[in-house]
Amino acid sequence: MNYSEKVIDHFTNPRNVGEISCASGCGTVGNAVCGDIMRVYLDIDDNQVIRDAKFKTFGCGAAIATSSMATLLIKGKTVQEALEVTNKAVMEALDGLPPVKVHCSLLAEEAIHAALWDYAEKHNLTIEGLEKPVDDIEELEHH
Repeated sequence: MNYSEKVIDHFTNPRNVGEISCASGCGTVGNAVCGDIMRVYLDIDDNQVIRDAKFKTFGCGAAIATSSMATLLIKGKTVQEALEVTNKAVMEALDGLPPVKVHCSLLAEEAIHAALWDYAEKHNLTIEGLEKPVDDIEELEHH
């Protein structure tokens, strides 16, 4: 498979790996078909700015690379700005993914949404445009 240098770099040197204890929001999504599981932790301040983002991913190199890039893309952003980070933005930031690995970028997008959903529920907030996340991204691909 042809991976970009950025994908290889983020797989071999992933950024923001780990957990945030007492996270403002935490979301986990998976893909039953390939077995990837991604968990994203967020530390969000009182102004709804993401101070820190970490991840733990069980999966292939592309899943790890998309997790790493997704956390970089949302750090320092507001909750609303983070909601607008799409799987396309993650793929573009990594200089592309092979077609059979596009689902990994969907996992990253949905894991961010799941963590934002958890944050909103914990703080009794409504985040405009945020829909209840799925547990398995296969559900998205069938809609």
